[in-house]
Amino acid sequence: MSQSQFTRRTLLAMSAGALAAGTVAASADAPDAQDRTIEGNVVYRERMMLPAGARVEVELVDVSLADAPATVIGRTEIKDATASPIPYRISYDPALIEPRNGYALQARILDGDTLMFINTTRHSVLGEGDEAGPVEIRVERVVAQPDDEAVVDSPVGRWLAEDILGGGVIDNAQTTLEIAEDGRVSGRGGCNSYGSTASIEGEKLTLSPVVATQMACPEALMNQEQKYFDALGRVAAFRLVPAEQKLLLLDADGETLVRLAAM
Repeated sequence: MSQSQFTRRTLLAMSAGALAAGTVAASADAPDAQDRTIEGNVVYRERMMLPAGARVEVELVDVSLADAPATVIGRTEIKDATASPIPYRISYDPALIEPRNGYALQARILDGDTLMFINTTRHSVLGEGDEAGPVEIRVERVVAQPDDEAVVDSPVGRWLAEDILGGGVIDNAQTTLEIAEDGRVSGRGGCNSYGSTASIEGEKLTLSPVVATQMACPEALMNQEQKYFDALGRVAAFRLVPAEQKLLLLDADGETLVRLAAM
């Protein structure tokens, strides 16, 4: 073999080796492109079967901006669920996850266009201290179904806020009110749990000053919660809309402060 042939073959072999090494290095540095998953169960406390055709929607959302619609990172829909618990598995692209942002799971159950159940508490995920294993999402009943003959005739019961002081509500933060038969009041302001006492005389309704936990949440959510607590302090009466299963909390002039739907 001539010196020129040896040199040419040696250079070719070295080039091929370098190319292969470069390919391996590039593969080692490349990000994992496979989706990741979160799984668990959607549960509700009622002992009931879901109607045929009901569907369960579960979403992984970015809740960092409380004053803006939540950004959906992953979504799944279950169409063959019959009763609680309802297993779910949701996939997401890890490249969409920002370490400084906040993420949560939300779920709802619908019968056609009628909302039956929705989660009323936040289920945070993907952050430090959040659940790493299966995540249980508890949902609460929102409206009575057509087969239910109960008629709303009292503010006693469980309610979900739809509007606060005419400003609507943040989509991913459920604000609730529960009035017990003995007048005890409890619920969530969107961030914190709270308690109070109701005095009901005819259509008059007053609430004692709210006592709430002191958790910190995004500014927009805290602002909405404070508006809600302020509104509760101004309540002087209530009005029911039985056909729509709504409760209106009114001020002394009869103006609506908060509109709520039966749960």
